Amino acid sequence: MIDINIHKQLHGSQGVMALDINLQIQKGEFVALMGESGAGKTTLLRILAGLEHAKGKILVEGNSWENMPPQQREIGFVFQDYALFDNMTVEENLFFVQNDQALACELLELTEMSSLRQRNVARLSGGQKQRVSLCRAMMKKPKLLLMDEPLSSLDFSMRSKLQHEIKRLHERFGTTTIMVSHDIHDVFALSSRVLVLEQGKIIQDGTARQLWLANDKYCSVEVLELEEKSDKVMATVYVAGKLLEVEVNSDVYIGQHIQITLNGVYL
Repeated sequence: MIDINIHKQLHGSQGVMALDINLQIQKGEFVALMGESGAGKTTLLRILAGLEHAKGKILVEGNSWENMPPQQREIGFVFQDYALFDNMTVEENLFFVQNDQALACELLELTEMSSLRQRNVARLSGGQKQRVSLCRAMMKKPKLLLMDEPLSSLDFSMRSKLQHEIKRLHERFGTTTIMVSHDIHDVFALSSRVLVLEQGKIIQDGTARQLWLANDKYCSVEVLELEEKSDKVMATVYVAGKLLEVEVNSDVYIGQHIQITLNGVYL
């Protein structure tokens, strides 16, 4: 079990705010963190990883992590931008973490990357790089896997494939996983629990189905197209297999994620 009770002052989207998290996560859970940009999601991951400090306590299976250096924490971290060594091969990136050939072979086979093990990662596609990043994060069989929007830069087909592979790795190694995501499809496909953050605090906690049936406020979608109509700016978005047109503010841009309901838009 992971027991988190932390406090940190942050500069959020609406000014200074307090990140106050009091949370217990059971071993083997797959937790999705959702909420507006600046709500504290990525900061929480970085605190758990030891990359930022906060007041309070972090207990992982009874062991205190507050003053533990990042390299001693049993974590894997998957970044949105991959964070690989471009001058190394796929296999060398994995061995940089730990020289375990049997585990590397198993991970590359699970993610269908065995045939590319000797290829330099600079020559890989985005989806292939994210697979390598996943494998590298699992090379120490971490107790806690942290993922910061790992699928946001991939196309729909590759996202679906990597959703399957992330779930397979999570189940194969029994890892507790926390993922930041703005995408409802990723959350439904992967998570067993969803936490919604607002201004540094958890305001909702439940399964994806429970949260969306109870309140449709947090449906996050990507802006595909913008068009000015009279005195309005209309955005085309993709929701539940359909293209919808919604009114948005004039500063919204293509590619931005916005939160919508069927009756309006929440930035």
